[in-house]
Amino acid sequence: MNIIAQLVTDFNLQLFQVENTIALFDEGATVPFIARYRKERTGSLDEIQVRDLQAKYTYYKELDERRTTILESIESQGKLTPELKAKIEATLSKTELEDLYLPYKPKRTTRATKAKEAGLEPLARWLLDLQDATCDLHAKAAGFLNPEKDVDTAQKALQGACDILAEELSDNADIRKWLRDLAHDEGQMVSEVKKEFEGQKTKYEMYYNFKENVRTLPSHRILAMLRGEHEKVLRLSLGMPDASALHYLESKLIKNSSSAAAELLRTTAADSFNRLLHPATETEIRKEIRDKAEEEAFKVFGENLEALLLSAPAGRKSIIGLDPGFRTGCKLAVLDDTGKFIENATIYPHEPQKKTDEARGILLIYIKKYNVRLIAIGNGTASRETDDFVKSVLKELPPEERPTSVVVSESGASVYSASDVAIKEFPDLDLTVRGAISIARRLQDPLSELVKIDAKAIGVGQYQHDVNQTKLQDSLDAVVESCVNRVGVDVNLASEELLKYVSGLNRLIAANIVNYRNQNGAFTSRQSLMKVPGLGEKKFQLSAGFLRIAGAKNPLDNSSVHPERYDLVKKMADELKTTINELIGNSILIKSINKKQFVTDDVGLPTIEDIIQELEKPGRDPRAEFSYAKFNDAVTEIKDLKEGMWLEGSVTNVTNFGAFVDIGVHQDGLVHISELSDSFVTDPMKVVKVGQVVKVRVMQVDAELKRISLSMKTGEGRPQGQSPSKPQDNKGQKQFTKQQHQQMSAKDLANKFKKDDGSNKLKTVKPKFNLKQFM
Repeated sequence: MNIIAQLVTDFNLQLFQVENTIALFDEGATVPFIARYRKERTGSLDEIQVRDLQAKYTYYKELDERRTTILESIESQGKLTPELKAKIEATLSKTELEDLYLPYKPKRTTRATKAKEAGLEPLARWLLDLQDATCDLHAKAAGFLNPEKDVDTAQKALQGACDILAEELSDNADIRKWLRDLAHDEGQMVSEVKKEFEGQKTKYEMYYNFKENVRTLPSHRILAMLRGEHEKVLRLSLGMPDASALHYLESKLIKNSSSAAAELLRTTAADSFNRLLHPATETEIRKEIRDKAEEEAFKVFGENLEALLLSAPAGRKSIIGLDPGFRTGCKLAVLDDTGKFIENATIYPHEPQKKTDEARGILLIYIKKYNVRLIAIGNGTASRETDDFVKSVLKELPPEERPTSVVVSESGASVYSASDVAIKEFPDLDLTVRGAISIARRLQDPLSELVKIDAKAIGVGQYQHDVNQTKLQDSLDAVVESCVNRVGVDVNLASEELLKYVSGLNRLIAANIVNYRNQNGAFTSRQSLMKVPGLGEKKFQLSAGFLRIAGAKNPLDNSSVHPERYDLVKKMADELKTTINELIGNSILIKSINKKQFVTDDVGLPTIEDIIQELEKPGRDPRAEFSYAKFNDAVTEIKDLKEGMWLEGSVTNVTNFGAFVDIGVHQDGLVHISELSDSFVTDPMKVVKVGQVVKVRVMQVDAELKRISLSMKTGEGRPQGQSPSKPQDNKGQKQFTKQQHQQMSAKDLANKFKKDDGSNKLKTVKPKFNLKQFM
């Protein structure tokens, strides 16, 4: 196939865009580099388009390789007809390609292969072509007896012939596609409780007697049902309009309905459907909807992770990180404005020790000694109590000396503190102190710290443990790579874990950069990076624009202007009779630049406009301005919540069925999709994102089961002047939400359910609701 031409059609792009982008891939260029620094060659494709093009290109390459193998296999059998070859060469689907190959694929022993070995294929052809209504089938079959092959009766001969025809139906690519389409359009996924769980309450109770159309089944429901099946609570099956399927199959076998073989062929069609085609179709449909659900889960996880990684940094300020606790005390770590660890202590402001005065004294000493401007408090056990304690201590300081205290998600901090990365970074510190350091750093700069933690441990996914882990990891790595390169990296402060995601770099080169920096001191220019072992000309080209050198002699080294365009910037400055230093940040001079004057065959307006934008604000940070949720001081536990109460909180996770919000009571609440807005919402991601500060109203509270239902609707009871504020640092979601809120609420079940009433027509029925089952 002509992959380039097909991609042009698929993406509705111009030929040069696809050809050049594919050429860049083949040259080893990365997605961030292509999207940022090769806009003229790609026609300004954005990062999403480039990544989608890369994925489809890879798919078609794999398809073509498999196509070649299949053509060679069929040709070696002497069965490759021009018509079959044309079909194989025309298909764009891996599934359809395998369907076309199925009749020629080496098979394990089946009933049909045994029948063929017994010489029953001519009998099968005779049955298929028979027109006579009075012919004696058994008399004809008697001529095909073969006792050596266990065909010692006419009935066995007829059965063997029918087995051959049944398998031929099942191997027919057109028939398989027709049945797949039927299942997709009219089929239902049916879920039933297994006998041993009948009458028992489980988190899958709503799926005990459940069916929904395949085409409308949302991804979160698919994954919930599959998890229930995996845990052996549910039994899943594919419901199909059997009468339609059987009628279609009979039409493929029976040429004359009055033939003596007609009834036998009807039985053969039913056997082929029940024994071969229905199970095969169910397997394919289940794979299709699972793949679709997984892709949606990857998308949800990716968008949540992106929002979290791009949370606004509090900035380069000296900070104290507090990992709260009762019996074991609160672990305290002091860091300077670059995130470098200075000192640690353990304080006991709470029961049972309750050394409040001592804890107050230690905290004040550290605040004054190191001019601390931020205090990050983990949001786990004893979080609100520690927050109250810190606030009481800060009141003793003059306003100008008072640090800002913020409750921060500690999700994944314990994973980091016990990881090889943390041990290598702080080999002499206890893991609890490492956790406090991580909490502090993720407030200073969430991106730099969170890249050290396995994304799956951060708690912003949807059924992430139920999907293909390799594909999930690839998807998340792409998100991290995108975020790191969008923000840029200070090469003199960055860790190995951050550097390895920079375009063109890998773990080995990242380690070499850190080692070189430790041995030779800070890098003074981008060009000096060429001295790092393994960082050759090609790697430098791909990475340099994303690496920043703060305080470099050439100010462009601390910008996103690529070194290959430094001469162009100098020409701009020379044309204005000024220097690069004077040009940067001077809006009057920058506005006077004649863009078209600098257009060449290699450099077009897109690149020139990017350069000018960067000259206006070099090294700009694309992340939002820092803000954080202010919890209600009077609400620290679930028992403090009252229906109708308005609270400020932080979004911790967004799924297809709603958003989870931390309101400071050690348990996230759910804002169901139907409560996210006064307007109809189809995609929660378009309304909220992880880290966003929102105002929510308490709708229902079940303190015993720790279930909180919230609303963001601006209906009756909302305080005047209150509205959601800017996105900020994430708060950690509690585990119960993903297990107990099973993706559906009564209001959301406006989605149509269907059932087969036996007439092969699918009717729409209204389900009975029990609100508690969705909580």
